[in-house]
Amino acid sequence: MIDPDGIRQRYAGLSLVLDERGRRLLVAAEAKAAGYGGIAAVWRATGVATSTIGRGLRELVEAPALTAGRVRRAGGGRKPAVAADPDLMRDLKALVEPTARGDPEGPLRWTCKSLRRLADALQAQGHRISRTLVGELLHGLGFSLQANAKTHEGLSHPDRDAQFAFIDAKVKTALAGGEPVISVDAKKKELVGDFKNGGRAWRPKGSPEAVRVHDFLIKELGRAVPYGVYDLAANAGWVGVGQDHDTAAFAGQTIRRWWQEIGRPRYPGAKSLTITADGGGSNGVRVRLWKRELQRLADESGLAITVHHLPPGTSKWNAIEHRLFAFISQNWRATPLVSYRVIVDLIGATTTRTGLSVRCELDPNRYPKGVTVSDAEMAGLNIARDEFHGEWNYTLSPRPKDQALVP
Repeated sequence: MIDPDGIRQRYAGLSLVLDERGRRLLVAAEAKAAGYGGIAAVWRATGVATSTIGRGLRELVEAPALTAGRVRRAGGGRKPAVAADPDLMRDLKALVEPTARGDPEGPLRWTCKSLRRLADALQAQGHRISRTLVGELLHGLGFSLQANAKTHEGLSHPDRDAQFAFIDAKVKTALAGGEPVISVDAKKKELVGDFKNGGRAWRPKGSPEAVRVHDFLIKELGRAVPYGVYDLAANAGWVGVGQDHDTAAFAGQTIRRWWQEIGRPRYPGAKSLTITADGGGSNGVRVRLWKRELQRLADESGLAITVHHLPPGTSKWNAIEHRLFAFISQNWRATPLVSYRVIVDLIGATTTRTGLSVRCELDPNRYPKGVTVSDAEMAGLNIARDEFHGEWNYTLSPRPKDQALVP
């Protein structure tokens, strides 16, 4: 007499530890032991197809031993999709190859190439394929999910390397003479409020800090405009956090405050100040207001202020980026910048094992856009341009008191 419950229990207990061939032989042995009606009984008890039970019975009687490590005889099983459909791989490559992006008639030219969309596009071309198989085929082709990589710097100036060598020599000379050298730049503007801030920080499991879903400006709080000064010799930073616009006047005032509160006490005998800066932004090569503000600072301080601009497309090489701003971003990661006070405190608390220290102050002044500098004012600057790229390398020297610009 056939015992369906016994068959069901034995199959349930052993099927989890057997491979495909082992399960096939198990149900075949149960059917053979049951005798007449055994195949149907095993099918009802286990759910294994009668055709599979039949193959197992033939293997028990007829089939030769399989090669070690195989569960099917050579040539058995379903053929790979690419073998059954020779055009599948070619059509998949046409959808995802980077060189196909320029084809305006391509089926996925302007859409996100997700596995689902790729599968849908291939199915529309007559292929039988699932998104899972699309993923397997892409991995086999060496594809993987990748983000954009910031590597393009734009056109390289022919004197790029020469300018870097020029700056390096001038900076080394100034440092060797005990004169201050600073790197300056504006950091990315930050929305003030309970907004998401990049990065992760340790918190109790399951309790992330709640922030706003959308990053829309809160007019009552505004934006923070950090402008930094990094002292190369002292490995120390100064950051002014503005509440208005990032203008050359704001940049000049930040450098002025650094000199008055930090630079002058640190370098009491200084006769010059060397500044390395990007070629664009508020401290750009063509910004007249930048030069006028530095002239005012030279007149006030008695310093000869030499500026060296980095060549076009090389702003990431500015020392302040990787010696100051990078560590500020690490220090405040995953912390919502809910107020100007929080921003100032987080920046001021930035330190490194190599001894970096940072002082940060809030600048509540207004710096309107659109301030013009006349030709007469430009003509009155005491500026000396270097023979090598004078637009990038120049010095603003103090003028006699009777010629100084009115602040």
